Amino acid sequence: MFSSDVIWRILFLFLLWTGFMGNSLLFMLYMYIFLSQNQLTKPIDLICVHLTLVNVLAIMLRLIPYLVSSFGVRHFLDNVACKATLFTYRVTWGVSICSTALLSTFQAITISPRNSNWVWLKSKISTCIYPFFLSFWILNILIYVDLIRIAEAHHNSTPVTFEYVTHYCQTKQFEHHHLTAYTTPIIIRDLLFVVLMMWSSVYTVNLLYKHHERSQHLHSSNLSSQSSPEIKATHTILLLVSCFILFYFSDNFFTYYLFHKPEKNLQLERMTAMISSCYPTICPFVLMKNNIIVSKWTSSLSRMRIIFS
Repeated sequence: MFSSDVIWRILFLFLLWTGFMGNSLLFMLYMYIFLSQNQLTKPIDLICVHLTLVNVLAIMLRLIPYLVSSFGVRHFLDNVACKATLFTYRVTWGVSICSTALLSTFQAITISPRNSNWVWLKSKISTCIYPFFLSFWILNILIYVDLIRIAEAHHNSTPVTFEYVTHYCQTKQFEHHHLTAYTTPIIIRDLLFVVLMMWSSVYTVNLLYKHHERSQHLHSSNLSSQSSPEIKATHTILLLVSCFILFYFSDNFFTYYLFHKPEKNLQLERMTAMISSCYPTICPFVLMKNNIIVSKWTSSLSRMRIIFS
């Protein structure tokens, strides 16, 4: 029988390898198109590229410390490495929330009809993508900057209530007023972007439903069953948002439970690390679904295989 450490080691290696390779492959495909066939790119592709880079950072910073600990290495990060790892991970996770919300909102505005109240944003939102990226990084750096002061390498002392503890790092004990000051900006950010994500998704589903009803009236059943590239891309983003919301609330539940639980639970910590890594691991494969860049690349490979055979 395998020990629990071996099982966790296999799971962490699988998630790390899958997430890293998936995001790296998607990033290289986008870079190839940007450099060789720039006419095929769209503004939304920039958001996807940014999201893949953030996902790679989040996966590596989240899983590598737990993977190392599963091999029996304890307390391998000093205070500086602990501060850097925990701070950078939390910032990238926050940027991932913001970028996913931007992706969902951008697609909702893109497919909105000409008589929509949001039509005036169609010509403007594309020029604001880079400022959005910059503001996301600045916002999350400001939110988590206090981690640099309060984080320290994990030691063998007994954790207390209102103390964030991982297998490799922990924070100093929060006073109640400090805890409120620290969590309030995080709660406001999450409410703002998750609600925006959910609103844009509901708005998009409503548009797709109306489009489907019009198609049934205007076209034959064969034509109505054929989805345009925009509709396929919208379905992909809705699937991505659904995955994000599922893993987001699951991760928050376990994190909140661990935060208020005095006893240390290594297995629950590892489970939380896996849950929080599922979204950035799945994300590139969802984005590849019905993606014109991936379709053209696979078509090229198929043609080359036919020629050589």
